[in-house]
Amino acid sequence: MQCKGSKWIGSACLAIALLAPNAIAQQPPRQGVARALPGDGQQDFDWEIGVWRTELRRLANPLSGSQEWLDYSGTSVVRKVMGGRGNLVELRVQGAAGQIEGVNLRLYNPQVRQWNLHYASLRNGVLTSPIHGGFRQGRGEFYGQEDLDGKAVLVRFVITRIAANTARFEQAYSQDGGRSWEVNWIATDTRIGGGEGGR
Repeated sequence: MQCKGSKWIGSACLAIALLAPNAIAQQPPRQGVARALPGDGQQDFDWEIGVWRTELRRLANPLSGSQEWLDYSGTSVVRKVMGGRGNLVELRVQGAAGQIEGVNLRLYNPQVRQWNLHYASLRNGVLTSPIHGGFRQGRGEFYGQEDLDGKAVLVRFVITRIAANTARFEQAYSQDGGRSWEVNWIATDTRIGGGEGGR
């Protein structure tokens, strides 16, 4: 689940970013590298703490040419962990195609002022590779690499706070080093429980 101000190139730069995030903060911005953002971002997700109604659309077969979308509805519960240096999202949605249950553990790295997002589906209990990034002017961008049917692809995850009680989450894949992206996951959350709810 597993989101852009920056330019991006190929997966080689991204691989460096994934292996050495501390070095990235000292490098000038480059395409393909999730770079550190100015300021302390530890409170970047505070607005999201609580309970949300989630409407989710998922592309059935990403990067296949198919445009079959699957619809789900349910809830997301977001809690602070580790004294606010992290948070945990519990996603539960269902639709005609079945059910999706998963957790997203987000941990803040103060050394590079970035968040690392780790998603696991309860279907198999396996954590995906983390994606890295942060927020600028209310928009969060996170980049990484993911395995899709045995092939490594770039992943981009964008979080946009549309209004005080509405947010949009969009995931996209790239198989050409970030030159083009195909969106495969769109979720719109509407708050149904107060801030700090679920802690």
